[in-house]
Amino acid sequence: MWFKNLKVFRLAPTWSSTTDELQTALEKHAFQPGNSQEMQSLGWVPPRENGGLVHTLDGQHLISLRADKKLLPTTVINQVARAKAQDIEEQQGYKPGRKQMKEIKEQVIDELTPKAFSIYRDTRVWIDTRNHWLVVDAAAAAKSDEVMGMLAKAIDPFPVNLLHVEISPASAMTSWLIGDQAPAGFTIDQDTELRSTSETRAAVRYVRQSIDIADVQKHVQAGKQCTRLALTWADRVSFVLTEGLDIKRVTPLDVLREGQENASHNDDEQFDSDMALMTGELTQLISALVEALGGEKKTV
Repeated sequence: MWFKNLKVFRLAPTWSSTTDELQTALEKHAFQPGNSQEMQSLGWVPPRENGGLVHTLDGQHLISLRADKKLLPTTVINQVARAKAQDIEEQQGYKPGRKQMKEIKEQVIDELTPKAFSIYRDTRVWIDTRNHWLVVDAAAAAKSDEVMGMLAKAIDPFPVNLLHVEISPASAMTSWLIGDQAPAGFTIDQDTELRSTSETRAAVRYVRQSIDIADVQKHVQAGKQCTRLALTWADRVSFVLTEGLDIKRVTPLDVLREGQENASHNDDEQFDSDMALMTGELTQLISALVEALGGEKKTV
């Protein structure tokens, strides 16, 4: 249930949607398996088995986007295309030119696509209608972009913006390291990356190792800034903050897991219990992190 990576967006305070309204909007773009010639299909699927396209609990919506992609390696395409080109060369007496080879490859792709294996992945989305956050569980920008594109198709207009803060994460993390002092409620953990702001983009990484203040000062004087920093919030959730304000490697700590493990639930109750715990904790974490970064930047 817990999201592993958070890409956080800000919903307009005036936007709201009931479960039925959101369900109706997503149904227009529900997932349908692609035909034999489509390389990728996108669509909304239930976030939990045997449920609707929207699962709602106490003002929190959970939805899920499925991407089904056919696997057709370039090496396979080139191998088959070369074999076809050799046959054509024997027939016409000379090697195919560039234009003809392009046509051969296109023909090969058309022939192989229906036979290609497919693999799907689901990207979950959490919409907090109370605090007006939208959070995508994605480490890569491309996956987040897929989600935002599909939401824009389903909900028009969909007033959502990137989250902007007053202090850049890189500046803040660098200051925290130099001062050997995390903001209130946070502690600094052992994974760190410092990267040069020059064209070289030279970087030094500390993995499962604390960084000495003198080393930080040396790297900062050499023109580096902290671009990734492992943190723990309230002794409850650990994560890695990046210079782009992405929250990665989110992990609930034992203090949260113990309470869940001791509870007795059926599958439906367990799902809702996990969702309530996750959304409650992450809402507080996001708010605390934004405050540590100087608050939200007012956009004109």
